[in-house]
Amino acid sequence: MKRIFAILAGMLLLVSLLTACGSRTQLQDGYYTAQMSEFSHGWKEYITILVKGGSIISVEYNAENASGFIKSWDNAYMQNMLHVNGTYPNEYTRYYAGQLLEGQGEGRIDAITGASSSHGTFQMLAQAVLEQARKGDSSIVFVDTDH
Repeated sequence: MKRIFAILAGMLLLVSLLTACGSRTQLQDGYYTAQMSEFSHGWKEYITILVKGGSIISVEYNAENASGFIKSWDNAYMQNMLHVNGTYPNEYTRYYAGQLLEGQGEGRIDAITGASSSHGTFQMLAQAVLEQARKGDSSIVFVDTDH
């Protein structure tokens, strides 16, 4: 009787593990981009990820202005933000991107003090870009702020 119970318990565990693995949709290989639909304070934030072998291997998170200039390259903006907020785009964009890469879209993204607005935007963009990667849809997805 103990042996039958052990076999049944093992089978139940195996079935539950297989079900849990199947519930998480695999990321499809390719490049995926999510971008905010509107500019905010002159910048439009975006995330681009590269998925290979079902895993995220690269994450770029940044913002660009109307002329395409990248926010983290703006030294004057960096100096001003650092003195006012204690952080700057090149720091928090790398931090948020690194957390997404490390957690493979499954982990929590911690906010940096002074970049909480970008944290909220990053979370919306990350959710959208991961959905694109699950579907294998490489078209750019635009995210509204009231998304």
